[in-house]
Amino acid sequence: MRILGLIPARGGSKGVPRKNVRKLGGKPLIAYTIDAALRARRIDRVVVSTEDDEIAEVASQLGAELPFRRDRALAEDDTPMLPVMQHAIRSLMQDGWEADAVCLLQPTYPFRTPEQVDGCVAKWASSGADCVMSVHRVPHQFNPHWVYFQNERGELTLATGNPEPIPRRQDLPAAFHRSGSIYVVRASTVIERNSLYGDLVLGYETPNEDGVNIDQPEDWARAEAIACTKTPD
Repeated sequence: MRILGLIPARGGSKGVPRKNVRKLGGKPLIAYTIDAALRARRIDRVVVSTEDDEIAEVASQLGAELPFRRDRALAEDDTPMLPVMQHAIRSLMQDGWEADAVCLLQPTYPFRTPEQVDGCVAKWASSGADCVMSVHRVPHQFNPHWVYFQNERGELTLATGNPEPIPRRQDLPAAFHRSGSIYVVRASTVIERNSLYGDLVLGYETPNEDGVNIDQPEDWARAEAIACTKTPD
């Protein structure tokens, strides 16, 4: 079974310009993700998909592979992730290398660990799922059984569709939201079914504390604070 570790990193970020190569805690942001992928035991190849020369040079120096260059048309602000993954899979297939699954690792989530990557891959491999993705537990006050939607008339309806909320916190079922840091997806689901998820989707729970996603300057400031607490290898 072959697992592709795919790190998408475009050069045109807007919220934090050039964030993928900007120094966080003394090293380029993308270094955190490349390091976790290289240290993960269940990843067979670590490939960076980019259209940017500087990102490509930095990623190569850090030990990632760049067997192809991403088309600039796939590096726009509104480019979905699915065609980026399809481009990577097909490019490697043209070179004679096929993956059973793609482990998508976005560099804007710098604090995932190799153990979490391996755990997510292992759950995918043993479960038969189309997709296993990292998830965070939803705090009880935001549980769907306590969340309301409001229509144009101001009327509230529970997100679950139930007529009344569950009254006690202790009786709430666990709820989760995708964290975005790790996706393990069957390659055939991406290529043949044109989907990032497929039918059977499972979650791999990771701690909420380090789940920062760097999109805006305030996210970068939070990540800097976390990076300062990390012990260097």
